[in-house]
Amino acid sequence: MAEGGEGLAAVPEHERILQEIESTDTACVGPTLRSVYDDQPNAHQKFMEKLDACIRNHDKEIEKMCNFHHQGFVDAITELLKVRTDAEKLKVQVTDTNCKLQDAGKEVIAQTEDIIRCRIQQRNITTVIEKLQCCLPVLEMYSKLKEQMNAKRYYAALKTMEQLENIYFPRVSQYRFCQIMIENLPKLREDIKEISMSDLKDFLESIRKHSNKIGETAMKQAQQQKIFNIVLQKQNNINMSRTMYITNGKIPEESNEVKSTYAFEEEDENEEEVLSVQDLVDFSPVYRCLHIYSFLGDEETFENYYRKQRKKQARLVLQPQPNMHETVDGYRRYFSQIVGFFVVEDHILHVTQGLVTKAYTDELWNMALSKIIAVLRAHSSYCTDPDLVLELKNLIVVFADTLQGYSFPVNRLFDLLFEIRDQYNETLLKKWAGVFREIFEEDNCSPIPVANEEEYKIIISKFPFQDPDLEKHSFPKKFPMSQSVPHIYIQVKEFIYASLKFSESLHRSSTEIDDMLRKSTNLLLTRTLNSCLQNLIKKPHIGLTELVQIIINTTHLEQACKYLEDFITNITNISQETVHTTRLYGLSTFKDARHSAEGEIYTKLNQKIDEFVQLADYDWTMSEPDGRASGYLMDLINFLRSTFQVFTHLPNNNNDHAAMSGKVAQTACMSACQHLSTSLMQMLLDSELKQISMGAVQQFNLDVIQCELFASSEPVPGFQGDTLQLAFIDLRQLLDLFMVWDWSTYLADYGQPASKYLRVNPNTALTLLEKMKDTNKKNNIFAQFRKNDRDKQKLIETVVRQLRSLVNGLIFLTTLFIAISL
Repeated sequence: MAEGGEGLAAVPEHERILQEIESTDTACVGPTLRSVYDDQPNAHQKFMEKLDACIRNHDKEIEKMCNFHHQGFVDAITELLKVRTDAEKLKVQVTDTNCKLQDAGKEVIAQTEDIIRCRIQQRNITTVIEKLQCCLPVLEMYSKLKEQMNAKRYYAALKTMEQLENIYFPRVSQYRFCQIMIENLPKLREDIKEISMSDLKDFLESIRKHSNKIGETAMKQAQQQKIFNIVLQKQNNINMSRTMYITNGKIPEESNEVKSTYAFEEEDENEEEVLSVQDLVDFSPVYRCLHIYSFLGDEETFENYYRKQRKKQARLVLQPQPNMHETVDGYRRYFSQIVGFFVVEDHILHVTQGLVTKAYTDELWNMALSKIIAVLRAHSSYCTDPDLVLELKNLIVVFADTLQGYSFPVNRLFDLLFEIRDQYNETLLKKWAGVFREIFEEDNCSPIPVANEEEYKIIISKFPFQDPDLEKHSFPKKFPMSQSVPHIYIQVKEFIYASLKFSESLHRSSTEIDDMLRKSTNLLLTRTLNSCLQNLIKKPHIGLTELVQIIINTTHLEQACKYLEDFITNITNISQETVHTTRLYGLSTFKDARHSAEGEIYTKLNQKIDEFVQLADYDWTMSEPDGRASGYLMDLINFLRSTFQVFTHLPNNNNDHAAMSGKVAQTACMSACQHLSTSLMQMLLDSELKQISMGAVQQFNLDVIQCELFASSEPVPGFQGDTLQLAFIDLRQLLDLFMVWDWSTYLADYGQPASKYLRVNPNTALTLLEKMKDTNKKNNIFAQFRKNDRDKQKLIETVVRQLRSLVNGLIFLTTLFIAISL
């Protein structure tokens, strides 16, 4: 029963599968058949049975269909067999009719062909005439093109080519000769471009050669225009002044400015006519080439080529010559080439549209300006001649004014001139350093003598000197300063004039020029003149009298600085009361020189003292003194007396000079006494001096007494009380201690403000006492047999021990104080 139920369920499934096989595509049969095998067992066998049954049913249906249509098929075949005979008869009749028609139309065909041939010939003749009429203008235009090419009328030839291409060639483009012409046109255009480019290259080479001449012409025109404007302005000012004078009832004479104007006008009349840049250069190749390339639509290529070549030429123009800094002609050629280059570019900018632009020229000028500034900065640093630097400045000003007239910015050039101005000032300072050295070498360092009124007035005209006392004196008389003072004053004014020359034409205000003059003059005073004075003071052959005269000279030069300030004020018309006006540093400059001269006086005096002290020949072991001072010391004192007499007897014609000389003499005297005292003390404490006797101390005391007598004799007036004697107070107290042998008082009062031997250092006393102790031991061999000598020796040893304890105590206290401070 179960098997029977399963079989019934499988039958509809098999029918569905068969329907799918019959209705679906062959490619999809596989999955359907696979489902037969995936079903229940024995499903395959049952499906095959069902398939066989289905096939039998289809065969039966086919058989029924064939049986139903068989009689109709037989009837159709019978009808076709009946028609075949009639068709063969119709074929024969059609063939006969065709042959008859062919024979009848042969004559008509022959006549028709003749007519057609004649009409074709007529049409061809008409066509040829029309085409020839169309081709003749093309050939005429092409012939015209050849004539224009031969005549080098390239722009017209390009116009002709354009007409040929746009108007004529389209009419005859189907002909071979037209194709040949069309193929030739690009070659002709290239030939025109090459020829025009060759002309442009020749033009570029030409302007490269003529840049120097163009620049010279442009700079000359700018310079003449500037001079003309200046002269015209001066003439207008003179006319205004003349009108004012005439109004007041006065008729002035012609001034030098008017005469110079007439001279300038006559010079202009005599000069040749100045050519313009258009007269010097033929720009037609540029215009022609620009038009040709613009017409060909290749303007950008031409512009790029032109700018590239001009940039190359600019680099060549900006390249300086190797020894350009040696002569002004080298700078002039350099500037004229640059000016010529940019004048051409400016002309191209204004007469062409788009070939060069304002941005391009500005970029090119900025590049050139940077190179020019670098070249000038480098080459000007080699210039050591101020005249050459000044000429260079004038050239730069003309160069800047010329290019400024063509609307090129030149502010950086004027900024460079300020750097060159510093270089110019440096060369001036070096030149004037040599001038000052020559003045000092020729100066005799003595007051200027004048024998009469004429000589007196000559000196007064050179140097602003005022002294009522000197004017009252009768001739002959002497100025307090030496000959170098008026010469230096004159040279300082010459320096100001030379410095002013550089400030001209810099487009600066009077205030700035005044400031520049004062600063450069300050450099001259503080650096150059001060250095020359210091070198003069340090020279070995300069004596004490010359040093004092130098001090007097610097005083007068310092007083003359106010006249130099007035001199600068008169030049620039800037009042000294202006807030930002720079003052001259003459006061500090000459004060430093005076201090150096004073220091050199003190140094030379001390050196002379050292020379005398080196002649000292003490017998440090003598038993008794000579009874008189040493010879070297008396010679030294005599030298000092004569020296200070020279100081105090210098020719001083006013109280200021006397006070100055007296102050220098006082300071020198005090310095000499202090140095002598120090030298004598060092002689006693010399480490090479091992022994000293009491007799030597007594002899040394006699020398110190002579020094004190010299100090008390007032070798230089003006000291108060015993000020000069105090220079020897340390020696005096030390020698008194040893002469009276008052050690108990010294040791008892040491450190007290009222001590008798306050200036005696324990270490100094110990050093000298140890030298005397060793001498006593050596000289008194039999001292141990004499009670007095033994007692004295013991006393010395006792004092030495006490002094050592005192010195060690001082060292300990000093060390402790340092440690506490740290």
